[in-house]
Amino acid sequence: MEISSLGYIGINSARIDEWSSYATKLLGMQQIDSGASTRAFRMDDRKQRLVVTGAENDGLGFMGWEVPNAMALGALASRLENAGVAVEVAPQALADERFVTQLIRFRDPENNLIEVFYGPQITTDPFLPGRTMSGFKTGAMGMGHAVLNSANVDALIPFYTELLGFKVSDYIRTPFPIYFFHCNARHHSFAMAGIGSQGFHHFMVEYNLLDDMGQGYDIAATEAGRLAFTLGRHTNDYMQSFYTHSPSNFFVESGFGGLVIDPDTWQPHEMFDGPSLWGHDRLYMAPDDDRRKNLFNQRLDLAQRGVQAPNCPWLHEVKESMK
Repeated sequence: MEISSLGYIGINSARIDEWSSYATKLLGMQQIDSGASTRAFRMDDRKQRLVVTGAENDGLGFMGWEVPNAMALGALASRLENAGVAVEVAPQALADERFVTQLIRFRDPENNLIEVFYGPQITTDPFLPGRTMSGFKTGAMGMGHAVLNSANVDALIPFYTELLGFKVSDYIRTPFPIYFFHCNARHHSFAMAGIGSQGFHHFMVEYNLLDDMGQGYDIAATEAGRLAFTLGRHTNDYMQSFYTHSPSNFFVESGFGGLVIDPDTWQPHEMFDGPSLWGHDRLYMAPDDDRRKNLFNQRLDLAQRGVQAPNCPWLHEVKESMK
């Protein structure tokens, strides 16, 4: 597998001032660029993790996936071209704009723009979060994860697995198919939901500390209509998280304590217990929406059956690292 992590995400939006406030004061990112039509943000020692392009068509602009070196980038480009995928070697000016050594660009079967790069630029300047917090869990596991809505997951799955090399973590078949994919030790760096229409569902950032996430929840609650999902915990990656409405009509998940897997031994499997062990009530849905009721009933069923996740997977990781 050449792809090693989600390096960066680009958002198309002309709401750059709203994004500046949202990304810094709620998410806690550091703004590094305040140009007339763009905004860029840091999360760690990378020079850039999130870009807001200033384009009018709100939504996902591009996903930037990292590979380890030039050889891996060339091998991926050749595999794509042999499969009939048009690959553009980006000009150096664009690579400089992305703060990487080299990148290629192409589109998936549903026209989502994908950039793959190697050689991210690292800065020695300390990360200065936009609100008081310890920082984000990134490193070898990348920026977080990205989730697409798909009109036809059957067309996308071979592209992402056979050509790009993603591995299935787990999947749900009903009421519609959702597939989760890993490319490193993060349970999933990418997912797709086959809801019959295309679009960007959300991206996730993971915090170093539970309180970093929880204080963000309180900040979000001060803004009318900002919360989209209440605080909850997922069934598959055990992430404790909440979701907010971004300025661009998709969600952002703020999480803590996600499952770390061994990608060499992990076995994909089907899930049957719904997306959340508890919480994650969809506030954006009407109270009488059958989908919201069904999700609530799934969570009640899990409680009645006593289905629970490991109490502190993150504490286990810390103890193991100290041995």
